[in-house]
Formats: sequence, structure tokens, C-alpha cells
Amino acid sequence: MDTLVTAPPSIRAGTGADTVSALDRGLQVLACFRDGQRSLGSTELARLTGIPRPTVTRLAATLAQHGWLRQDPDTERFTLGAGALVLARAFLSGYDARASARDPMQVLADSTGGSVYLAVRDGMEMVLIEACRPRSRMFTARLSVGSRVPLANSALGRAYLGALGPATREPLIESLRLTRGNEWPALEGALAKSLEDWACTGVCLSLGEFHSEINSAAIAVRGPDGELLVLNCGGSAHAFDESRLRHHITPALQQLARTLANVTGGQAMIPGDTE
Repeated sequence: MDTLVTAPPSIRAGTGADTVSALDRGLQVLACFRDGQRSLGSTELARLTGIPRPTVTRLAATLAQHGWLRQDPDTERFTLGAGALVLARAFLSGYDARASARDPMQVLADSTGGSVYLAVRDGMEMVLIEACRPRSRMFTARLSVGSRVPLANSALGRAYLGALGPATREPLIESLRLTRGNEWPALEGALAKSLEDWACTGVCLSLGEFHSEINSAAIAVRGPDGELLVLNCGGSAHAFDESRLRHHITPALQQLARTLANVTGGQAMIPGDTE
């Protein structure tokens, strides 16, 4: 029997006059395969997308025929196919900053004992394009390349928002308010405080607000092409309390951002450093 799953908030139909409805629906099906959703049946896909089951079954079968999905002949459930991997590799290879950041990110992970991530924005979320973990510690990381975190209550998302100019930031925050609905009053105050932190240091914190057991800090770097990249360092709330994040992790992240900016020809988004 298909198990109950809930729809990720960014799976929605396109509304533009120039969109192709069949392609839009196929992309909605592909977007269902996220963290924790490696295998989905037709009923689950229909529930996630809002597309009738007979239609979603045909869409998934078509995607499987072209290698974007695979279907288990015994269970008839679908998983991502090799075509998705080809696109993912092409996407990641387009980020030269990812290769430049990897070694200094690993140094920071080893020296702090925390996880260090590099992310870019996708819609109302940040998606990880690089992840480094301390080699001296044995633990299971919660996030990996391709994982997604929300803009409003993750350090990654808050640092991204902080680095935007007000004319771009305010409409995006308004979109977040509409998207998060009843959750927004609980998110708004902490986000505003985090943006005040950004104005002083360029670093935003998340203290158990994305995950109750995890604290982290993040900072943004503007690439030479103008795109914002965000670096994050953190770990268990016990090991990464607020004092350590502010007094030790913040300066380390500032230095990492400056290093990456120097290597790539970009700009560390640190108030006082920016022109």
C-alpha cells in the first residue's frame, strides 16, 4: 500500500501564459523526488501533485521511458533515473566556486568539528551544492549535497536575505509571509533579529529554529557573475551554542568568505568590507 506523504511547498503548477501544461505536470512529478522520497507510487505522486492518478501514472511512465525515472517491475514504484543524475552533474559543474571553496571548507569543518555547507537559492529554499564534514568525528550528517532548507528559519536562508538589497529583499520577505501562512508570526521576529545581526557582522544565526537540535551560522559571498552563494557552519546545539557561534564561528566564517571571494574574484558580503 502507498504510504502517506505530504507535498513539498515548492511543488506547484506554473501559471504563466507561455507554459506548456503537459511539461509543467511532468516537472511537478520529478519535483516530488526529494530528501526522504526516493521511491514513490502512483497514489503518492497523485497526492503530492494534485494530478489525477491515471494522468500521473502516464506522466511517470513517459519519464521512465526517457530515463528520468525508473519503475520497479515488482512494486511498480518509481525512483529517479540516470537522466536526473546527468542534469545534476551538469548543474554542479557550472559552479567554479564550488571547487574553490571545497578545501577551505574542509579546513573549517576539521578545525571546528562542525558541518560546513555551500548553498544557492532555489525558489523559497536554499539548496546545498557542497558539504564538508569533520574527518575526525564519526556521526551521521543530516544534510548533504542536494538537500534543501527554508529561507525564513535557516541560517543559510537568512544570510541570503541579509545580503540582498532592500528593494529585492522586501518583496521576497512578503512572498515568504504569504507562503508560510499561519507559521509566519512565529518566524517574523527571529528573522528580523537575524537581519539585525547581518547588518553588524554579515553573519546570520539559526538557534534551533530550523532543527531543534542544531545551531548554525551563515555568511554570503557574491560571485563574479553576481549570484549569491552562502556558506554555513554549525552542528549540535550543545557544541555550537550562541556564544561560540558569535565569538568563534562568526570570525572564521568571515575569513572563509574573504578567502573564497579573493580566489573567485567575488565579494564577501560583510558590512564594512563591501564598497
